[in-house]
Amino acid sequence: MQIFKNPNFDFMKFKFFAFGLSAIVILVGLLNMTIGKGINYGIDFAGGTLIRVIFKNPVPIDTIRSLLNSQGLGKSRIQEVGATQQEYIIRTLQLTGEDIQDELEAHEIIGNKVVDTLRPSEDKTNLEAGLLDLNSIDVQDLTELLPPELENRENIAQQIIDYRRVKGIIKSFEDLSTSLNLPPEALTALKEKTFLGNLAILSRETVGPQVGHDLRRKATQATIWALIGMLIYIGLRFKFAYGISAILTLAHDVLVTVGIFSLTNRELNLPVIAAILTIVGYSLNDTIVIFDRIRDNLRILRKDPLVKIINTSINQTLSRTIITSGTTLLTVIALFLFGGEVINDFAFTMIIGVLAGTYSSIYQSCAYLYFWNTIFKPKKGLRK
Repeated sequence: MQIFKNPNFDFMKFKFFAFGLSAIVILVGLLNMTIGKGINYGIDFAGGTLIRVIFKNPVPIDTIRSLLNSQGLGKSRIQEVGATQQEYIIRTLQLTGEDIQDELEAHEIIGNKVVDTLRPSEDKTNLEAGLLDLNSIDVQDLTELLPPELENRENIAQQIIDYRRVKGIIKSFEDLSTSLNLPPEALTALKEKTFLGNLAILSRETVGPQVGHDLRRKATQATIWALIGMLIYIGLRFKFAYGISAILTLAHDVLVTVGIFSLTNRELNLPVIAAILTIVGYSLNDTIVIFDRIRDNLRILRKDPLVKIINTSINQTLSRTIITSGTTLLTVIALFLFGGEVINDFAFTMIIGVLAGTYSSIYQSCAYLYFWNTIFKPKKGLRK
């Protein structure tokens, strides 16, 4: 499949413009990361408590913020999931202290405080009366409150928990009974001993500051070692000049992606690091295809100047580059639009990375090769 028939674009003509554009984007990103808003580290790296809650009825985000502020938790970040005003992600700030266990325990206390603050007074009254919240009870306690003479009460308890997990929150005993076809005695026991709380905890994560610091350090090391490994491979497979050019290109992609990510104030977490490493591998693959064609054309077009050989090589692989990048971009755009909140940051990073990687493979990597050959003038040039 050929998108372009015999393309003859002079890509190297715009090498200085491309360098200037990349320098501006990277510089703005670095300034924002150092003296601006900085990087918005997620709970994986900064430490803290993350709680995902769902309400039985819609609750405005301003109401949640007001409740948290009344308990000294006003600096917590609140993110609405969807547009129903029922599901939210709440992140508390990292605490300070030297003892890791104390820090983790403190985060646990804050997590409980957040839940208690958001719990309506009606639910607190029911808890004080000795009733159990069916929207927070575990399978063991639920099994114990069901009648002992009930056959397969363990299975019934598990079915109820699975139903709650799928629905997020149980809104009525009638819907529960109809969906699971509960025995009458089981439904009677639930109505007598439990109540349906207006708040359910979907997930809860706690990361201590030292753990977050270690994860940040290891994520940086993983990226650096990946770049070093690629430099060694390309240096052995091609020539050292190709390896240096590829690493500079990959560093460009990482800096552009992280810079734009910080400018949008998105949260940097482990899935985003995974996306960045994916981008590194993707961009390298695209770059090697062009490098391989350049190496072949250096033997075939011996008498042509290097600029013409590079332009010819880029044009010969242009359709492949556009098709590969285009299909990948369609996939990550679909993930971004329809993949949900959990994968949204990952997909956004991939979109920026694919665009930056395609651009850099054409306008950065080949320009680095050209300048390396012009400045250092190796005896055999770029031929191996």
